[in-house]
Amino acid sequence: MGLAEFLATLSALFAGLLPSHAVAYFAPVSLPREPEARIIFGGDMMFDRSIRTAMAAQGGEYLFSCIGDFLADADLVVANLEGPITVNLSRSVGSGVGVPDNYIFTFPTSTAPLLFAHNIRLVSIGNNHILNFSRAGLRETKQHLSEAGIAFFGDPDALEGERVARLEVGGVPLSFVNWSDWTSDKPDHTVAQVSVEAREGRVVVVYAHWGEEYVEPLPRVRALAHQFIDAGASIVIGSHPHIVQEREVYREKDIYYSLGNFIFDQYWNDAVSHGLLLDVMFGREGVRSTREIPIELMRDRRTCLSS
Repeated sequence: MGLAEFLATLSALFAGLLPSHAVAYFAPVSLPREPEARIIFGGDMMFDRSIRTAMAAQGGEYLFSCIGDFLADADLVVANLEGPITVNLSRSVGSGVGVPDNYIFTFPTSTAPLLFAHNIRLVSIGNNHILNFSRAGLRETKQHLSEAGIAFFGDPDALEGERVARLEVGGVPLSFVNWSDWTSDKPDHTVAQVSVEAREGRVVVVYAHWGEEYVEPLPRVRALAHQFIDAGASIVIGSHPHIVQEREVYREKDIYYSLGNFIFDQYWNDAVSHGLLLDVMFGREGVRSTREIPIELMRDRRTCLSS
C-alpha cells in the first residue's frame, strides 16, 4: 500500500470516530508529482522536392494528418531539420534524381509554424544540408525557428559549448547535445561537453547526424556512441542514414544508431519508407523507459503510424 492509499484509509477510519467538523483535517493528502517528461524523437525531416509540392497542393497539415494526434500527446517532439528554412525559390523541385540540384534543399517559411503546430518544438540543425543556402540561409533558418517558438541545437555557427539546448520539461533538466559529421568541431570536444552537462546534474541526450547512408553503423560511429555514454549521456539517438539501424544497449544505456526517415520522399524500398519514432520517458535520474513506434512514409507524402 502506498502512502497516499494509507492516508486515505486512515482518514476513512477516523471519519467514523470523530465529529463531522474534525473529519476535514484527515482528508487524503495529494503528494507532489514526480518530475517526468515524455519526449518523442523522430529522424530526418525534409520539406523540399515533392514534399514541398504536396504542401503547396494540400497544405502542410496534410503531411501530419494521420500522425498529428499521436505527436500532440507528448510533452515535446524532437527531430532533425534536414535543411534550411528560407525565402529562396526551390532548386530541387522538378529536378532529376541524381543531378546536383536534387540534393540542395530550402524549406518554405511556413515550415516553422507547421512544426510548432505539431509539437515539434526542438530541432537539431547540425547536419549536412543546413548550409545548402550558405550562412545566410542558416541565419534565416534560426530567425524563422525563433519567431515560431521552436528551439534548436547543433548550430554550426555557435561555439561548441553553445550548441546545446538546455530545457526543463516536466521538471526534468535536459541537455540536448548534437554531434554532426559535417558541422561539429572535434569528437573530443563534444564528448567533453556531454561530461560538462552530466556533471551539472542534467539528463543528457546526444542526437547525432553521422555515418553513411543506407548501410549499417560504421565502427567509428559505434566507438563514438560509446564515448558519449561513457561521458554521461543517458541515451544516444542518430540520424542521416535514411534507414532504421540497430539498437544497442551499452552500459545499460540505449543507443539508437539511426531512426531513419520521418518526413521524406524516399519510397524505393521498405528500408527507406519505414522509419521509427522513439517514445521516451525521462526522470531526473535519466531514461525510465523507451517505446519504439514504427512509422510509414506514404507515397501521398503523409507520414503515418505503421499498422
